[in-house]
Amino acid sequence: MNKIEHIGIAVKSIEKSNTLFAKLFGEPHYKIEDVLSEGVNTSFFMVGPNKIELLEATKEDSPIAKFIEKKGEGIHHIAFAVDDIEAEISRLKGEGFTVLNETPKKGADNKLVAFLHPKTTNGVLVELCQEALNEVLKE
Repeated sequence: MNKIEHIGIAVKSIEKSNTLFAKLFGEPHYKIEDVLSEGVNTSFFMVGPNKIELLEATKEDSPIAKFIEKKGEGIHHIAFAVDDIEAEISRLKGEGFTVLNETPKKGADNKLVAFLHPKTTNGVLVELCQEALNEVLKE
């Protein structure tokens, strides 16, 4: 793993949270993106060299809606940048971690993503992120 790619925060209202976090960080968000496959609307902020991703559910049965219902708003996941997501999935499986999606999928911000089950990472949902080639994302 190379670095923390971003920290994901589950929110009830992306509009209200964009206003709140813009005040907190002193800068507006730089990007909003829907991830239809996950039933989520995302908003990204840069804080120095770090990214913060706000996640708002767009479907009642989405993972973010379920998270907020169970735990409330707050930190949802920590994402780590990797160079080769498939090799990293294989390595982590070999180390005994449970991978929630063994085949990387299209995520927000031009990334291929995979998640590790929180039960195998001390209660933290871990996301692996690799920059995606445009040809890969079209599939």
